[in-house]
Amino acid sequence: MNLDRWIERTLEIQSIPAPTFGEAERAEFLRSKFEELGVTQLAQDDIGNLYAQIPGENAPPLIVSAHLDTVFAEHTDLTHRRTRSRLTGPGVGDNSVALAALLELSEDLRALRLAGDVWLVANVGEEGLGNLRGMREVVARFGEKVTAYVILEGMALGHIYHRALPVRRYRITLRAEGGHSWIHAGRTSAIHKLIGVGGQLLDLQLPSSPRTTLNIGRIEGGRSINSIADLAILELDMRSESETALNEMDKRLRRLVKDVHLTDAEIELTQVGSRPGGELPADHPLVLAALSSLEKSGEREAYLEFGSTDASVPLNRGFPAVCVGITKGGEAHTVREYIEIRPMRRGYSAVLDLIEAAFSLNGRSS
Repeated sequence: MNLDRWIERTLEIQSIPAPTFGEAERAEFLRSKFEELGVTQLAQDDIGNLYAQIPGENAPPLIVSAHLDTVFAEHTDLTHRRTRSRLTGPGVGDNSVALAALLELSEDLRALRLAGDVWLVANVGEEGLGNLRGMREVVARFGEKVTAYVILEGMALGHIYHRALPVRRYRITLRAEGGHSWIHAGRTSAIHKLIGVGGQLLDLQLPSSPRTTLNIGRIEGGRSINSIADLAILELDMRSESETALNEMDKRLRRLVKDVHLTDAEIELTQVGSRPGGELPADHPLVLAALSSLEKSGEREAYLEFGSTDASVPLNRGFPAVCVGITKGGEAHTVREYIEIRPMRRGYSAVLDLIEAAFSLNGRSS
């Protein structure tokens, strides 16, 4: 691994817009870089996932993936900044640095005698309403005939996600007649009604154990400041450590929407996303290998975590999978997002060690 080159590639990738459903330009950049590095086995599926094969021997393949998309809209200012200790810019840690790590891995892995093929995958649709569609396609392609799935995230070094956090996402749409703010004063405003619904949502009592959250992430609607809104939309995200608690929250949400009193408007609730739960036991050999790799790299602290990541898909299917971080950082999902440079070497070393160790789960040496 060449740190300066890795940093340079990270910033090149970060500079390419990649909103969910708009990852093609970033995928093409990675394809061209893999080709420059001499990777000959490249493929792309119908939804845009990019696959680079590093050949090995006969053990079932290992899937190492990082997601292409970011939470930032296409025209977001992607200006970045580098100091001696940090890289700062929208999406630099989530997930540009992990994508750039795939390129470094493509060079280093070819120098090893791998027990099986390693597929380096840059996948689409991890963020927002992507609904993990990229990883769903990856798992449909490889299924259970793998050594393991190893998911890379940029800012979670020291954290091993082996439990998948269930998530449900909804859209509430309210439609009314609308009109002019003065001439038609008194008519129902879709925005006014939706604000009331939002207030009721925020008043819902959430259990602290199992931890359960509700977040209103987007509200939009209306035509102008002097119009009575004929349309308003609210999108919310609910998560819980327990599927049972999440199902109960679903019931409460549906009752709340059903009980909204409307005389001249319509309200509709639509589920727009679902991210599954699942779990690999803490004493599973893959989890233990991930812990060991951190220790060998010199990372002093390690945490076994719940999380909603691309690992959720294989975990839900009962396939061995972990999501691991590759450096440390902060301010995720904001334009102030940053990563720390110093831990990058430790994170990369841990990932490389985990890749080699994972093949030993098949009783083979790598």
